[in-house]
Amino acid sequence: MIERPDADALMAGPLGQWLSEQNADRTAAKAKARTIQIWAVIAAAGVALVVTLLGSIEAALKFGFFVGAAGFGIAEWSKRGVINRLKGGINGAIAQALGLEFSAEMSPGLAFQWAEAFKLLPGYDNSHFEDMWSGEIAGRPFVLHEARLTEERGSGKSRRTVTVFEGSLMQVGFARQFLGTTLVERQGRRKRFGLFGEKEELDLGGVRLSRCDMADPRFEDAFTVWSNDQVEARYLVHPEYMERLVAIEQAFSGDNIRALFREGELLIVMESGNMFESGSLDAEDDRHLLERTIAQFGALADLAARLNERARPGFN
Repeated sequence: MIERPDADALMAGPLGQWLSEQNADRTAAKAKARTIQIWAVIAAAGVALVVTLLGSIEAALKFGFFVGAAGFGIAEWSKRGVINRLKGGINGAIAQALGLEFSAEMSPGLAFQWAEAFKLLPGYDNSHFEDMWSGEIAGRPFVLHEARLTEERGSGKSRRTVTVFEGSLMQVGFARQFLGTTLVERQGRRKRFGLFGEKEELDLGGVRLSRCDMADPRFEDAFTVWSNDQVEARYLVHPEYMERLVAIEQAFSGDNIRALFREGELLIVMESGNMFESGSLDAEDDRHLLERTIAQFGALADLAARLNERARPGFN
């Protein structure tokens, strides 16, 4: 188990003092958002009245709603600067206590490149990346960040933005190199075109991967393994290992987990939603959000350490 930071100690130290110093900015952000909301209501009512006088009650309700909703959206957006600064301070303190680094803003690196190359992510039009934790966990290199991918669908009045992925990418340096490339996915992701059943081979990331038959029928009902080294794949993907991957899903109410073993790195992609949101304009929420983020990251860090293992003879 990774030793987790103590919330009491953090709140009693520099973090607690810094959070207290942010209260004036929290109050100002709340007041600004309330002012925007009030003007949004006034503007919505004004638009609705004008359109009603022009003779269309239905249009008045529609335009009034859009104006009001836009105003409330702007009000929420006006809070983000302060909330993100608070999140950065809290998460940064947690990371520092763990000997890691935290950045609220980041650019994607190797983990995202591999996730795209091996089609672990859906197609998208726009992307947003945030909340990167990096350093060493249990003596091994570790990087974790969140990604949100969206796609534009429809056209004209039916055009809308759809979130196609929101989750985490975790990259862990393994205790040894791999001889091949092995991909583990939930069963049924790579269907044959127009036919039932899965494909037997994949060409991904410049590598040809073949479907592996695994000894445990329970595992094969849940996961499919692809590799260009069948022997190593069966060594890596044993039932206990898969139980650890499932534990990650359960710990974060995640879904559709997939793992890639490649060049001494383990990449895990999981649809976990938005995590590590520790910033709030309400000071009374600080401790709860701090404890929740410690629990969220601590569980992932524990699993990252457990996913690693010592080298065995013949697989150095």
